Order: sequence, then structure tokens, then C-alpha cells
Amino acid sequence: MKYEVILIGGGPVGMMLAGELALAGIKVCVIERLKETTPYSRALTVHPRTLEILDMRGVKSKLISKGRLLSRGHFAGLETPLDFSVLDSSSNHTLFLPQSETEKVLEEWALSLGAEVRREVEALSVHQDEDGVDVKIAGPNGETTLRSAYVVGTDGARSLVRKHANISFEGTDATFTAILGDAVLSDLAPMSVISRITEKGLVSIMPINDHMYRVLIIDMERRNISKDETVTFEEFRSSIIRTTGSDLGLNDVKWMSRFGNATRQAGRYRNGRLFLAGDSAHIHFPAGGQGMNVGLQEAMNLGWKLAGAIKGWAPDWLLDSYHTERFPWNTALLRNTEVQTLLLDVTPPITELRSMLANLIQIPEANYQIAAQISAIDVHYAPDAEAPPHPLNGKRFKDLGLKLKDGQLINSYPFLHKGTFLLLHFHFNEQNSGQWETYSNLQVVHASLAEADADWNDVHTALIRPDGHIAWAISSSDPNPMQTINEGITRWCGNITD
Repeated sequence: MKYEVILIGGGPVGMMLAGELALAGIKVCVIERLKETTPYSRALTVHPRTLEILDMRGVKSKLISKGRLLSRGHFAGLETPLDFSVLDSSSNHTLFLPQSETEKVLEEWALSLGAEVRREVEALSVHQDEDGVDVKIAGPNGETTLRSAYVVGTDGARSLVRKHANISFEGTDATFTAILGDAVLSDLAPMSVISRITEKGLVSIMPINDHMYRVLIIDMERRNISKDETVTFEEFRSSIIRTTGSDLGLNDVKWMSRFGNATRQAGRYRNGRLFLAGDSAHIHFPAGGQGMNVGLQEAMNLGWKLAGAIKGWAPDWLLDSYHTERFPWNTALLRNTEVQTLLLDVTPPITELRSMLANLIQIPEANYQIAAQISAIDVHYAPDAEAPPHPLNGKRFKDLGLKLKDGQLINSYPFLHKGTFLLLHFHFNEQNSGQWETYSNLQVVHASLAEADADWNDVHTALIRPDGHIAWAISSSDPNPMQTINEGITRWCGNITD
């Protein structure tokens, strides 16, 4: 096989997964219909957890240099904003950045690691057997068939991979549509923000840069138009006038789209050698700007597991854990966006409910809970049943400050740049740890905490997964820590060593 994994769809999720696989030394190819990265802004928000995982790969700083950091978010456009600055994270903010820029950075990263991207190529069919997957493609040089060990559909809501894998796409159709566009609004002062809901509908206007604005409108007069009907400039203008009272100096629209609140999720994320990620696995109303972020987090979850299966060190249960770990969190995401959609109604009872909720999330604890949900900081996975119980097991790994044996102070995320497991060992003087260094998929760091941390003060050793979740942690009170560590490494990292 020329490739070990073929990804169908070259949006942000496909490029993120391509980078993850290439980082692990996997021969990966992305099939993409478009000649070049989409010029449209589309998803504009990179949330805190996504910034954390990008920080783990050394990509965050490049993205930040192209966007604008914001400490606030929203839930259903309520008047009380969500405060991300209080999150226990080194990325306690969102990044406002057009999807086109995010895609470019991720593609450059994937290519630099050796991934191959085939543009102006369309996948026609996908067929798997016991030994691999055949992908029939058509491009400038005609039709041909590629073969790989696995295929991942990162090809959107109409996913060819999902259909050919015979995976259901269960949920509900759209009950209304909204309009989205990037426009020049010359009557607005630079960097103006408008968020308004009245009996005429909802309008949200955010600055992309000094002259271009992202405009989202739910126009009560146009909310029943099919999403397949093209948005015209005159419709866009008249909807702005109805919802704001003025056209705001509209004189140019770079991009317009109509979308609905259809909500669906694939019945499973894996069928044999075929996997789904991103919009091919779930669709929803883009409330809170969560969709692209969830897809990138799925790519992070799946990449190292696929690599482990191909390289032979991954235990049999690991690939199946992609579905079992991600499916319930994505179900929660769909419920979250459906609740926000209900709150976009302009009837008096919902208007009153919006006011009540806006008051409630002024309570810091309530605000924090919703901010953690929207930002995905609250995501955690079921603890490993084979590991000794510990409160950190399965939790998200935050960027701990460490003090190395030589006294150097360093943050922990740079140790994850290579995409391997990270073993944090907080007891320098113990013997028999040399065998850990022989694992090719494990980096061992002997350190202590730079500052006291209530969650970590009792930790003897912890194994951090490549996707930045804690596989297991053991307490200093463990009666036989070396045996527990060795068994935990073997379970997660396999028996294959250099």
C-alpha cells in the first residue's frame, strides 16, 4: 500500500488528523475536491480546549499571530457574556480567526510533517475488505483506485464515507433557516459589535477586521426559506434593515450562506476500517461556535489510536475507544446547541426566559459551568477500569509548570509536541525506571511541581495520553508504585519497544 490512511475531506478536521498521523510517522493522504483552501471565513472561533491541544503540538502561537484573542463568549446570545478568563487553563480565551486561516496553518503543519494532499480530486467510492480499503478517485488525470489500511471520512454532512460504511445519520430536519455572511458595513465604527433580538428576529454582528463584519441573521419573515435557496444581495440587505432598522452602510458582501438547525449524529463512528470525524459524524446549528472545535478534538483523539494500530503497539480496545469516548460528548453538544436554538425564539415567554437565564449566569459558578461546557474544558473520559482509582484518571491534562532535576522551570505542553505518551515521574530517587526509556512511543520526564497544585500534590507518577488526557495517575501512597507503573505502561503503550 502506498498509504496507510486516506482522509477524504481537506477541511480543518482533515488537515488536523493528517498532521497527527504524519507526526506519528504514518503514510497519510488527504483527498480534497477544492483546488485551494476555501477563501470564506466560515467558523470564526477557536475555543480554549482547542487552543490547548494546538499548544500541545506547537501550532497555537502561529494561529494566535493571525487572529484576535477574546476573553468572552456567549450562550444563545444572552446579554450576560461567558467569562473564559477564569477557566483553569493556559488558554483561558477564545481566538477569533477565520476558518480559512486555521485551515492554511493546519495544512502547512501537516505538509511539513510529510502528509500528502491531493487537491482537485474527488472520492467516488469506498470499499473495505479484511485487509484494507479501496478508494476510487477522479481527478485531472482521470480515474484510479488507491488502497490504504484505513479511511477516515472528514467529508462533511453529506459524507460519502458514512454512506458507503452503511452508518445511520439519526436526528431531526431543520425547522428554520438563518443567513450568514461577511460584509462591509461602512456606517459602523471600526470593531463595532451588535447583538440584538426583537420580534423581527435576531441579528449578531462581529468584526472580522477593521472593515469586514460577520453577520448572522434569523429574519422572522425569511426563516422558513429552504437552505438550498441561494441568498441574494437584496435579501441580505432587506434582512439587515428589518432586524436593525438600517442597512448599516452595506456596500459589499464577500460571502453569503443559508443554513438550518438540522441536528443529526452518526449511529457509530467506526465500521471496521472506516471512521468518521467532524461534520460527517454530526451536524447542528452553529450556536456557540463549537462545531469546528469538536471536530479538531476528535482528530486529536483518533490520530494516535490509528497510528498505534498501524504500528502494532495499540491494544485491541484502543481503536474502539474513539467512538465510546467521543460519542457521549458529542451527544451533549447536540443537546447544548438545541437548547440554544430554542432560546432564539422571539415569543414573549422565551424572551422572558432569556432574561431569567441572563440573570442566573451572572452567578460566577453558573457562568463557569456553561463556559467550561462551551469551551470543552469540562471534557473528560471514563477512568480506565484496569488502573487503580485516582481522581485525575481520564481528566483533561492542563499545562502544568514543572521543575526538572537540574532546576530548570518549564511548562509541560512542549513535551507533547512529538505526539507521544508522556510519563511524569515525580520521584527522582527510585530505581528500575530505565526500562521506561526504551519505549519508542513514550517520553519520560523526571520532575517536581513548580508550584503546589491541589489536584496533583499527591501524584507519584502519571501517564499522559498523546491527546492530552490523563490515562492514569497513581498516588504516593500506592503500596507498590513501580509494579503499578510498569503494568500501566504495558496496558497503554504495548509491549513493543525499540
